[in-house]
Amino acid sequence: MKKIVSTLFILLTLSGCIGVSSKGVLGTGVNVYVDPRTLGTQIDDSIMQKSFLIRVSQIDKKYVLSVSSKVVDGHIYLTGTVDSVDEKILLTKIAWKTEGARSVKNNIKVKDKFSLKNSAKDLLITSQLKVALLSNKQVSMANYQINTVNQIIFIFGIAKSESEKREVINEAKIIEDVKNIDASIFLVSELSKNKK
Repeated sequence: MKKIVSTLFILLTLSGCIGVSSKGVLGTGVNVYVDPRTLGTQIDDSIMQKSFLIRVSQIDKKYVLSVSSKVVDGHIYLTGTVDSVDEKILLTKIAWKTEGARSVKNNIKVKDKFSLKNSAKDLLITSQLKVALLSNKQVSMANYQINTVNQIIFIFGIAKSESEKREVINEAKIIEDVKNIDASIFLVSELSKNKK
């Protein structure tokens, strides 16, 4: 009986369904988020991401705060800032050594001089895009991770359709002070479970 309860708890915890409450300007109600990846793929991606983070933190704890990673269908995406090109190369090598890695996209930037103004702009750009996507009913915001570094927006995620993908990119294009948009958006049909 204990095994059944614990198995049921794990399945419910990892099922990928998240209730998102929305009120006020965004309307009222609950949207249910369902990750289009299979449960097995979600677990594999999560294990790969955790494995990468553990290996990186063993080298230097500062990377846990300065670098973020996202794994989608075995593809590893890295963003953030480091102090030198050697650190960027090291993190790329660690990502490639992660078991199950199909590709690594390294968008880590080497730090210039720290600028509070640039950091504030990056935060504002990220916040504006997140709000725009949350209020856009054609987009499932929960499917995307957004980071901005030096006014370049990095978007990682899974779109249900080509029109959703275009909508996300169009929302990013209308934000002021954006120098470039680097969108790594998979369509559900491109995921490995659908390529059989």
